[in-house]
Amino acid sequence: MKIEVNNLDDLQNVITSIDKNIIILSGTLSAGKTTLVKEFVKAQGIDDEVTSPTFSIQNIYGNKIYHYDLYNKDINEFLSLGMLEELEKDGWHFIEWGEELEKYLKKFGFEYMVIKINLTKTKRIFECIS
Repeated sequence: MKIEVNNLDDLQNVITSIDKNIIILSGTLSAGKTTLVKEFVKAQGIDDEVTSPTFSIQNIYGNKIYHYDLYNKDINEFLSLGMLEELEKDGWHFIEWGEELEKYLKKFGFEYMVIKINLTKTKRIFECIS
């Protein structure tokens, strides 16, 4: 499903399409990956400050929203830190730059979805793939 996003209100359509607890976010720098997580957290009634976990690898909002960023991490480093086991925790797991993780998720039987964010000059297109 493709969803056109022209403003923050339009992100609600993306949020309501989230049907898995593990969500891989794919898109260029500044595509809107962290903004989607921020709006999801807000939609859950959580008032935490949402920032990209680029240097910390994981942020937790409330007690059930997990936000990972693999931009500066090798997939083997992520796995060696036991982060795959983190995905078994109850809640939602948003993983930025997690494309390499997909083969491990498939291998170990995790259900997940991918949200690909494509930028144009005037809008963003969010492609939700379950």
